[in-house]
Amino acid sequence: MSNLLDAVDSSKFEPPPDAVDFYVESLKLLKESGIPFLLSGTYALACFTGITRPTKDLDVFCKPSDAPRILAFFKERGYGIEVEDVRWIGKVWQGEHFFDVIFNISSASIPITDEWFQDAYEAEVYGTTVRVTPPTHFILSKLFLQTRYRYDGADIVHAILIKHEEIDWKWLLSSMELYWEVLLINILNFRFVYPTERDLIPRWLYDELLERLRNQDEMPPASIKICRGRLISPTDYVVDVTEWGFADVVGKGVDEKHERPQHH
Repeated sequence: MSNLLDAVDSSKFEPPPDAVDFYVESLKLLKESGIPFLLSGTYALACFTGITRPTKDLDVFCKPSDAPRILAFFKERGYGIEVEDVRWIGKVWQGEHFFDVIFNISSASIPITDEWFQDAYEAEVYGTTVRVTPPTHFILSKLFLQTRYRYDGADIVHAILIKHEEIDWKWLLSSMELYWEVLLINILNFRFVYPTERDLIPRWLYDELLERLRNQDEMPPASIKICRGRLISPTDYVVDVTEWGFADVVGKGVDEKHERPQHH
């Protein structure tokens, strides 16, 4: 499937004036590199829903094996590069401006794979036609962002509302096999936000997730106390694993430059 989306009015993102040239050149070079990538984040949201908001960077998604290739490509052209966290993200810098090179859903360890590139969604952004994260994968990329300072639930429900016919619910459920409760939380959130539109999410998905909930409730409590909170907010649940005796399921290191826990 190939979908050519409307061109994005880049001025609506209110980027810093001196950053526009960096974004224009970065997208041109990414296209020139021939390395597969997807533009995601705020730009993908605008392509699917028309919603725009100020942003100060670009989110570029690629496969884990292609991230070093993108970073090396820009390094050879005089840009600064950074491997912020070898598990999920690098950065390309020019002065104070940068774009993220993301190859994994950081806390959940769900890598970007060839499947993310099967459906082609394209849009013109800053004068270059680029591939955009498909709606299904865009939703997946947002499911674990639930912190005090950033919650992307509105992006998810807006994408479902506008692009529900193009969402591959079976693929999304399969990708969230270990984290199906997070998917359930978000589709219930959609149901709450849009009570008259609840049928836009297939009935079988509700039935499947609610059956999993019932089956889980029949199981005895686990022997080891687990806190999975850091999957959705690495900083807000530190006390649970450092003081309250819960086992952690995700490791977040300390940013040596700023001596603080890293977070998405």
